[in-house]
Amino acid sequence: MEFLKTKDVKVTDPFWLRYIELVRDIIIPYQWEVLNDRVEGVAKSGAIRNFRIAAGLEDGEFYGYVFQDSDVAKWLETVAYSLVVSPDPKLEQLADEVIALIGSAQQPDGYLNTRFTIKDRDKRWTNERDWHELYVAGHMMEAAAAYFEGTGKHEFLDIMCKNADHIDSIFGPETEKKKGYPGHQVTEMGLVRMFRATGNVKYLNLAKFFIDERGQKPSYFDMEAENRHDSPQRAWFKEKTAEYSQSHLPVREQNVATGHAVRAVYLYSGMADVAELAQDESLKQSCLTLWDNVTHRQMYITAGLGQQDFWEGFSFDYDLPNDTTYNETCASVGLVFWAQRMSKLALRADFADVAERALYNGVLSGISLDGKRYFYVNPLSVWPEVAEKRHDMEHVETERLGWFGCACCPPNAARLLASVGSYIYSADSTRLVVHQYIASQVRVAMPCAEVTLSQRGDYIQSGHVMIEIETATPMQFELLLRVPGWCSSMQVAVNGANDAFNITDGYMCISRTWQRGDKVEITIPVEVRRMQANPLVREDAGRVAIHRGPLVYCLEECDNGPVLSDIALERDPQFIAKSEKELLGGVSTIYGKAHRSTPDWGEELYREARFSAAPVTVKAVPYYSWNNRGKGEMLVWIRQD
Repeated sequence: MEFLKTKDVKVTDPFWLRYIELVRDIIIPYQWEVLNDRVEGVAKSGAIRNFRIAAGLEDGEFYGYVFQDSDVAKWLETVAYSLVVSPDPKLEQLADEVIALIGSAQQPDGYLNTRFTIKDRDKRWTNERDWHELYVAGHMMEAAAAYFEGTGKHEFLDIMCKNADHIDSIFGPETEKKKGYPGHQVTEMGLVRMFRATGNVKYLNLAKFFIDERGQKPSYFDMEAENRHDSPQRAWFKEKTAEYSQSHLPVREQNVATGHAVRAVYLYSGMADVAELAQDESLKQSCLTLWDNVTHRQMYITAGLGQQDFWEGFSFDYDLPNDTTYNETCASVGLVFWAQRMSKLALRADFADVAERALYNGVLSGISLDGKRYFYVNPLSVWPEVAEKRHDMEHVETERLGWFGCACCPPNAARLLASVGSYIYSADSTRLVVHQYIASQVRVAMPCAEVTLSQRGDYIQSGHVMIEIETATPMQFELLLRVPGWCSSMQVAVNGANDAFNITDGYMCISRTWQRGDKVEITIPVEVRRMQANPLVREDAGRVAIHRGPLVYCLEECDNGPVLSDIALERDPQFIAKSEKELLGGVSTIYGKAHRSTPDWGEELYREARFSAAPVTVKAVPYYSWNNRGKGEMLVWIRQD
C-alpha cells in the first residue's frame, strides 16, 4: 500500500494551509537569505558559499560543521514540495541554479561534499563515525528524488545517481569494498528514494547492506579509528559508545531504543523501508519491537524524543524529565517519517496516531508562528531563570532563535510542513485509507477508474468531517477511516444513514459499491481531557496534562502569572474551551478552575505546614503556540488536587 504523494493531494484545511503558505511565502525566502549569510543577528551558515568555493567560483575556507551541505539539501527538498503545491517560475529557476552549482562542485568520480573538497581531500571516507559524508549524501538523495518527482527534471537526480554510484563503489559486501555504514543515518532512506525514482535495484541493495552491516563485529568504526591511529572512544561530539549510533548490536538484535534520538528514528525509518521492499519479516519484527519501546516507554506526550542532553538522545524506559529533556525538533520530524513507513508495514492506527501527535505538537513547537524563529530543544517545563543560569540546563533556550550554527532543525521542519499532504492518504487496488483528518482533495487511480475523494470539516475544533466520493462509474472498494486513539467514540453515517462498521486495528472499514456523490459524515467528540502518565514516570506523579483533540495544552506565565508549579487544578476543573480567533493565529484556549497558595509567606524559606489556597481560573493554550508572546514560564504537566 502506497501513500499518495504531495502532487496527488490538494490541502484545503485552514490550519495546515496556513503552514504550507508560511513555508512558501516566508520560510523558503528567509532560509535562503540565511544560507547566503544575508540575515543580521543570526548564526552564520556559509552553506551556499561553501558550494561556490568547492566549485571554484570564489576563494575561501570551508565554514561550518562537516554536515553543512545538508542544510542546502533540505532547503531544496522543501522547494520541490512547494513548487508542486504552488508553481513559481522564479523560485524554480533559483532552485535550478543551486542544483547547477551543486553539480559544479561535484568531483569527477562522483564524490560530493564541500567539506572534503575544500579541506582534507586525502581524508575522504576515513571517518564515517564522525564526519557525516554518508549523512550529507542521504539528504542530497532525498532532495534530488523529491525534485525529480515534483518537476520532472533529471539534472539533480543525475548528479545524485553519479554520487550514489560512487558510494556503491566504496561500500558493499564485495571483498575490495569497505564494510562500513553511516555514522549518522539517513542514507538508507535516501537510497530507497533513489531506487523508487530510478528503479535501479543497486540503490536498494546498498541501503540493505548498510542496515545489515550495522552492529556487526568487529566494529567497523573501531577498525576505522585504528586505521587512522585514533582512539575508538574519541569522537568529535562528546564521549560516546556504540549505542550512541545504534551500532552496538546488529539491528535485528536491538529491542530497546538507545543513543542519539534523530539517528535512531532515521535508522528505524530506513529499516522499515527495506523491510517493506525486501519483504524481510525479521526486519519488520525488529521495527515493531523498537516501535513499542519508543512509543510506550520513551516518548513524551508531545511526541518528543530524547530525554537527555548528553547524547541528544534516549536514556532509559520511563525516564521522562520535563525541564532538562532534549526533545530535538528533528526527532519529532523523524518520528513522523518512521510512523508513515510503519503504516506501510502494518495497517494499525497507532502509527498514524503517533504521526498526528508529532505533527500537531512535537514538530510545530519547533517553529514560531511567523516562521523566522526556531527551537532546537522542546522541553515541557521552562523556568527561564533556571535555564539561563544552571549548567545542566544550558541546552534549553528560553526563546526561539533566528538560526543555529548546527541548523538541522529549521529546514527539516520546513520540508515536512511543505509535504504534509503526503501523510493523509494511502491506497492499493481495493482500499483507500484516510490516516489523517486534514481537509483536502485527492485523486486516486483505482483499477477500473479514477476516484476523487474530498475531505472537509474542522477536525481539531469540532471533530466534524465530511467526505465526498466522486467516480465516473459505480465502483467497489473499501474506505478505511482511522479512529483516533484520543477519541471516546466516533459516529459515521453514509448518505445520512447511521450504521455500525467493523473496526480492525483502529480503522473503520466501509465496504460498498461507491457512486458519484456518496457522502460519509464523521462525528468525533472533541472534549477537554486530563491525561495521566504511567506511575513509573516519576516526574509526572500527581500531575495531569490537558488535551483537546490531537492537541496538547500548556500554561504560560503571560496568562497565569509566575510560579506555574504552584498551580493545582480543582478536582472538577469545569473546563471551558473558548475560540479566540485573534490570539496566536486563531486558537481554542481552555479555561479551568484551580487554586494556588495564598500570598502569606514572608521571607521564610521553610515553615510548619499549614495549607491555604486561593481559587484562580487558569488559561491553557496549545503547546505548539507557546513562546510566541515573549519569554516566560511554561508548564505542560500540572498538579492535580
